[in-house]
Amino acid sequence: MAETLTQTTRYRVSGMDCASCASKIDTAVRRMEGVEDVSVSVTNGSVTVTHAESLGSDAVARQVSRLGYGAAPWDSGDREVENGDGDRRLDGQIPAGQPWWRSRRAKLTIASGAALVVAYGIGLVYPDAGHWPFLAALLVGLVPIARRALSAAFAGTPFSIEALMSIAAVGAVLIGATEEAAMVVLLFLVGELLEGVAASRARASIQGLADLVPKTALVERNGGTTEVPAATLAVGDVIIVRPGDRIPADGEIVEGSSEIDESPVTGESTPKRKTENDAVFAGTINTDGVLKVRVTAAAEDNTIARVVRLVEEAQESKAPTERFIDRFSRYYTPGVLVVGALVAILPPLVFGEPWDEWIYKGLAILLIGCPCALVISTPAAVAAGLSAGARRGMLMKGGAVLEGFGRITAVAFDKTGTLTEGKPVVTDVVAYGRTEREVLSMAAALEQGSSHPLAVAILGKAKADKAPIPPAFGAKAVSGKGVEGNVGGVTLFLASAKAAAGRASLSPEQVSRIEDLNGQGKTVSVLLAGEAVAGLIAMRDEPREDAKAGLAALREIGIRTVMLTGDNPKTAEAIASGLGVKARAGLLPQDKQRIVTDLQKEGLKVAKVGDGINDAPALAAADIGIAMGGGTDVALETADAAILHGRVMDIANMVTLSRAVMANIKQNIAVALGLKAVFLVTTVIGVTGLWPAILADTGATVLVTANAMRLLSWGRQ
Repeated sequence: MAETLTQTTRYRVSGMDCASCASKIDTAVRRMEGVEDVSVSVTNGSVTVTHAESLGSDAVARQVSRLGYGAAPWDSGDREVENGDGDRRLDGQIPAGQPWWRSRRAKLTIASGAALVVAYGIGLVYPDAGHWPFLAALLVGLVPIARRALSAAFAGTPFSIEALMSIAAVGAVLIGATEEAAMVVLLFLVGELLEGVAASRARASIQGLADLVPKTALVERNGGTTEVPAATLAVGDVIIVRPGDRIPADGEIVEGSSEIDESPVTGESTPKRKTENDAVFAGTINTDGVLKVRVTAAAEDNTIARVVRLVEEAQESKAPTERFIDRFSRYYTPGVLVVGALVAILPPLVFGEPWDEWIYKGLAILLIGCPCALVISTPAAVAAGLSAGARRGMLMKGGAVLEGFGRITAVAFDKTGTLTEGKPVVTDVVAYGRTEREVLSMAAALEQGSSHPLAVAILGKAKADKAPIPPAFGAKAVSGKGVEGNVGGVTLFLASAKAAAGRASLSPEQVSRIEDLNGQGKTVSVLLAGEAVAGLIAMRDEPREDAKAGLAALREIGIRTVMLTGDNPKTAEAIASGLGVKARAGLLPQDKQRIVTDLQKEGLKVAKVGDGINDAPALAAADIGIAMGGGTDVALETADAAILHGRVMDIANMVTLSRAVMANIKQNIAVALGLKAVFLVTTVIGVTGLWPAILADTGATVLVTANAMRLLSWGRQ
């Protein structure tokens, strides 16, 4: 039997504004022959389908369109598709810059409202017209709703919100409440419209991040500059970035120096001075100097694109709470129908109550029981939380990860490149018989052209201190010992203390100073001028600027911290004591994994922070693995979460964001169920009716959505 070939197609879907919509689309598409898997994202307005090649992509689009939504393959944004009402429309949302009232849903709502106003006018002028004008007004809004309900029922979702609305409206007409039925339909359409506006705002939040990258770039070509689309930039292109311009690609500065405003990407308000060989991100702003930048990532792989892609994928991954709510709603909606039917039938049958009164109450219960507010309570908050984190460079791959951060009770950190910058810097220059500036100049002269990390540190210090770097003659590496050469007629040798002691005699004071620096976890190089010690240069991989504050923030919220490193105990302890964290040193990768597992056996929920490569076993063993580093780090694809901009404080920020999201979800569920409970009671005792019932449902949906959208501004001052 021949193997069935499959492919994955992504579709852009318009009009899908809540989880109930997503559930209908998911069910309808899964029922199609040849479909293997379906993933629906309300926030992205997308559906991803894995299907047999024999099932054309148009077939899936038509199935979605029958439910009343616009649909087209993702890569054909201007493609027209036929929708459920027989006309043709552009897929996707209303284009940016156009008002909300241009949407098809808004036009239907406005038409329904206008018809109801006309019905009231006719009633005032012709009182004998009775309920007929209101019946006509009702049909304007109800017919599209009923068609969607029928399509959903045939596609496998008989208990949709549209079905409940249609049953309630038709029932109201049968008992003579036509005016109320027309008003209820209008309020339902208004509620759907508000959901759409809120959903568009959530989509715009992450789309706004993508829009940070400029559309064009100035490229150096053939001795001049040419303006080209930024999307066409290739790795290795050299671009010119003028003062005030946004940087159009990830790259490395090859010429120039400037303050770079990274606040659009990182949220940091203070610009950073960047110069040659420094990395820059797409979307950041060059403030005061002309820069030449070599492109290091194509448009589809730059920092912004990767962030957007990761967030989109994350929003398609449901949190545990969200999955529970989805399962609950499958039973909840049929349960509402049963309760509504019992309320409508039992009192008249058993107690002889008036049929009209109790049918009216049963219909009101159907409206109260609409699950929209409950179903949207979790995904709206999760999507807003993921977007808020992404805009600050905190990437979490899915609702489950976001939810998991709130339960973390211990964080294990790698040292190098995580709590520290990952590269040594010169911390001390000790001179003997010369000035510190002279010692630094002579050492830098020997190290010119070397890419060794210690050489880079010395050259960087000389550049920062504006120390002159004279030419060195006959400079060469001495295998396993250091580097030697002639500078200004003086024979120099820069080496480890042990190698230097083999060529010259070190005084007790010099030996003591070297031991003291070593005790601080620093690597010491000795500079010999002839056979005399000219100076000592100490270097160390220093902690990140916010490492101490970031660890303190974690402890303040009750989270235990530990540093796991393969470095020697002396260096590890020197760094750890300054940061106020407990250190475990001299560890192999399997040792780090074992320690993480031991912490879990103590009942702790453990997050492991590392580079995603050397720490892979420990990252995999932890409840949440977090990659620390820049946008090009492979850990962005391998860890559960990533700190894009290397801020230790963002670990605590992720935990507090998660807790804020979970609190928001609990508030949303309380609002959704609380309002329904209140109006259920008031309806049964006869205090409220159809209008308040639909207002309760619409109001709850709007409140829940608005509350979730508050998270989009989380962390902003």
